[in-house]
Amino acid sequence: MGKTILIVEDEQNIVDILSFNLSREGYDTLEAYDGPSGLQLALEQNPDLILLDLMLPGMNGFDVCKKVRQSGSSTPILMLTAREEEADKVLGLELGADDYITKPFSMRELLARVKANIRRVSMAPSAPAAVQEEGEHVLRLGRVTIDQEKAVVTKDGQPLDLTQREYDLIRFLAAQPGKVFSREALMEHVWNYEGYVGDVRAVDVAVRRLREKIEDDPAAPKFIVTKRGMGYLFGG
Repeated sequence: MGKTILIVEDEQNIVDILSFNLSREGYDTLEAYDGPSGLQLALEQNPDLILLDLMLPGMNGFDVCKKVRQSGSSTPILMLTAREEEADKVLGLELGADDYITKPFSMRELLARVKANIRRVSMAPSAPAAVQEEGEHVLRLGRVTIDQEKAVVTKDGQPLDLTQREYDLIRFLAAQPGKVFSREALMEHVWNYEGYVGDVRAVDVAVRRLREKIEDDPAAPKFIVTKRGMGYLFGG
């Protein structure tokens, strides 16, 4: 069964182009031309990914994204924006979008990001119904424990409420403690964007959100550490 992409965009020509190219790649598509309709389809149809424009009639993309996340949905959201303001991009990420792409975009880049986000979700482990014995799938790193089979991170024995992206990020860094990874490397390995070059602001936002959940003092991080001019590492 094919994966379903929800397109929420008020410009008919963009919807037509996206729908045509996604269908050619084997995806099924749903279309909405305003915010309320997009939100309704997102909640009722549970698509595999949402392409969400920021400027929409009825309800803007920020509010749609926020309400989708408040519903408990972890469906990947890729925001489409004609705006260049950094604040808009960061706000979208803070509200739970997985990434953004700025118009005009190349169809090749958009399709690559769609594929990467869907692949990331399909690779995510689901929590087993029964408790299993601890084995090699558990990373014990001082006060932090990562159960890779159950996709659960605990600090001082207390589970952390992480998004899928935040979990993927800490699992990747913690698997090689002390090793520094550039933002570009994290976009490639955690976001699954092969050979990524471009805006890496999404990494900084994800790190900040993760620090707010795992650090004793996010302003003085001990777990997710910045190596100035180089990138991030797990310090533990």
